[in-house]
Amino acid sequence: MVAISSKEIEELEPYVVNLRRYFHQYPELSMEEQETSKKIGEELAGLGIPYDRMGTGVIGYLGAGEKTVALRADMDALQLMEKSDAPYQSKHKGIMHACGHDAHMASLLGAAKILKKHEKELPYKIKLIFQPGEENCKGAYMLCEKDVLKGVSEIYGIHIFTDIPSGKISIQPGPRMASTDRFTITVTGKGGHAGKPHQCVDATLAASALLMNIQSIISREFDPVNTA
Repeated sequence: MVAISSKEIEELEPYVVNLRRYFHQYPELSMEEQETSKKIGEELAGLGIPYDRMGTGVIGYLGAGEKTVALRADMDALQLMEKSDAPYQSKHKGIMHACGHDAHMASLLGAAKILKKHEKELPYKIKLIFQPGEENCKGAYMLCEKDVLKGVSEIYGIHIFTDIPSGKISIQPGPRMASTDRFTITVTGKGGHAGKPHQCVDATLAASALLMNIQSIISREFDPVNTA
């Protein structure tokens, strides 16, 4: 068992805050996190933690033993214009860390720093997974294809959440947040003359009706206690 004092954690605050603000200033889109990846690598190297680059993802390694535990943070930002007066606001026009991934990366690097300090006490190996492309659903798939989770018996992540008061942590077993899937529906219409609408097929109207009815499947056909 690793004994980490609250004082050690409190001492990390300036390091984590400064990293979060750095990442916030230089956001990058999904699978384009080149400079973000470089910065993470520099921080890990400075801590004496070996790592691999996988695409724009970064995997760090700590500890020893048969069991492997993974800690994961996402890296990408969103196509949003930041409008704030913060001195650390985004320097990349039209791109913003609006989903907290800047804080996630900073937090994992903070954890890496303190775990490195106690590395000899660790009873198992730790993989530090900095995952790119969370927002477009491509990064996790890419890392899994590269066997990043091979041999991992447990994996943990954390997500900031504005509905929970600062200083509080909410934990529960099993799946927690919703995931996303992507699919394509093609609606094919038939052109014609505006004076003979009965001879046409209005794809816009059909697509609008389709959208409204698909939404009602979730709201009217599924038990609210079940995910869909």
